[in-house]
Amino acid sequence: MVTEISQQSISNQPETTYHSDSLRQLCDQIVRFTPKAKRLQQMDNAEILLDELVDETVYPFDFVHFRVTGVRLLQHDSNTQKGLQWREDLLQFVQDVSASLLLEAQTVGQKVWTVEELAKRFEVAERTINRWRQRGLAARRFRFSNRVKVGFLDDTVNRFLAKNSDLVKRGGQFRNVDDDEREEIFKEIRSSLESDPELSLSHVTRSIAKKMSRSPETIRMMIKEYDRMNPEKALFPDVTGPLAEATKLQIHNLNSRGVGIAALARQFRRSRQTIHRVLIEVRAMELLKTPLDFIDNPDFANPGVDKEFLAEMPEPETTARKQRAPKDLPPYLASLYEVPLLTRQQEQHLFRKMNYLKWKAMRLREKAAADIAHVKASDLDLIEKFQEESLVVKNQIIRANLRLVVSIAKRHVGTSANFFELISDGNMSLMRAVEKFDFARGNKFSTYASWAIVKNYARSIPEESHHRDRFVTGHEEMFEAATDSRMDEQELELAQKTLRQTVRGMLDRLDARERLIIERRFGLSGGEECTLESLGRELGITKERVRQIEARAQEKIRRMASQEQIEMPNR
Repeated sequence: MVTEISQQSISNQPETTYHSDSLRQLCDQIVRFTPKAKRLQQMDNAEILLDELVDETVYPFDFVHFRVTGVRLLQHDSNTQKGLQWREDLLQFVQDVSASLLLEAQTVGQKVWTVEELAKRFEVAERTINRWRQRGLAARRFRFSNRVKVGFLDDTVNRFLAKNSDLVKRGGQFRNVDDDEREEIFKEIRSSLESDPELSLSHVTRSIAKKMSRSPETIRMMIKEYDRMNPEKALFPDVTGPLAEATKLQIHNLNSRGVGIAALARQFRRSRQTIHRVLIEVRAMELLKTPLDFIDNPDFANPGVDKEFLAEMPEPETTARKQRAPKDLPPYLASLYEVPLLTRQQEQHLFRKMNYLKWKAMRLREKAAADIAHVKASDLDLIEKFQEESLVVKNQIIRANLRLVVSIAKRHVGTSANFFELISDGNMSLMRAVEKFDFARGNKFSTYASWAIVKNYARSIPEESHHRDRFVTGHEEMFEAATDSRMDEQELELAQKTLRQTVRGMLDRLDARERLIIERRFGLSGGEECTLESLGRELGITKERVRQIEARAQEKIRRMASQEQIEMPNR
């Protein structure tokens, strides 16, 4: 009977979420394979660790694993996060493990408090107990007369009281307000506003809370609730209503320029909590505006894949020979050959890792979009972390494939195509191909990327040539149709301009290296004239080879000038 109830209760549990997939996997393993007595000890260990964590301190999973299980990991786990996130995960861990046991509350050997009993004991509202749970009061699941409910061990409650005495004391000020006390509170508020209508909401809440021995938050919530229900008689009509979207953006912009939360709270007459909530909400909206495309895979949803999918790139089975860059490449392009090519195994791993990181970010984005008013800053931190890590992997893939772009661009250089423009255009095609490549189909990425780059060249090169032809023809027709009404200086300037355009047209008909050498040798691109030796160093060739290419290019230009009957000046 106990087993049936336990299994049914576990199956009815909603799917829980952890900041750390490593701890979630550990919980699954403990629930499935760990004996009952050991599970009880591990829950106690987790509760003790809860009290020792510092919110902003970063802890590794190895440390948490050892403190909970008493066993050190044989293989290092790189997962780390702040104490605040570990606390939230450990609270969930204790509750999930206890749900696998579902002990009778009367059999645990100490008092087990329900939420209702604790609220009555400390004279607080039940929602206050739930707030304490978020602050570290660990809850477990028990059976109370065949009903499964959340309960708190007496030892757990006493540890929480010892560490959070001030919090519990303040919580007592959140006790329920009866009608007589409510009327007395509003009477004091109206009296204060009648004596000084300019009093701020924060000043009124503090003074009334002190006078009535209540929490300022209780007074503030009462005022906000009253103003919401009675807008025509609102006590603070300009500070208790919802903020407009434009105002939220203004708060966010001011904060991004260095204005602190305290100053913003004074400026907009809102509580610091409200300003903090607005900043998180706007940050979430801005983050969700950025598109996030990825190739989904059914394996991503399988439990326990984090360690494999997010591991470092595997080393190649055999050491590949380092390829030497072709001699005719400039140094900047030759440096691409220093990045080793990826093996098929490495390529599959990187594409899977990149898309898996995006998938994890997308799951959190969908959760945030569903309830953006209550999104957590820690979830936004995780989204940004996953997206940044996926970008690092993407850049790693791109760097390993840049030489593919150079190889394809060299085959498409023609009389009207600029080599470096082709490389730039090809790099853009390569980046798009990385986003669209489905690693699960088993194809090599170079095959897919080559097709994408060539397809783009087939479209862009004819368009560029057509544009250049139209540009030159249009000017020639304009010059022929213009009336000769200019002065001699204008004629000379026009002739020089036409000559420069003609020379530029002839240079475009040279190949990329010839054009580069002519432009740099004669300073045609606006810079200083370069020597044969300096050009040789830049291009990775000898100065004699530079002289030969220069002579060949000059001869081509002379032939073009002869054909077009242009008089070329001597050097």
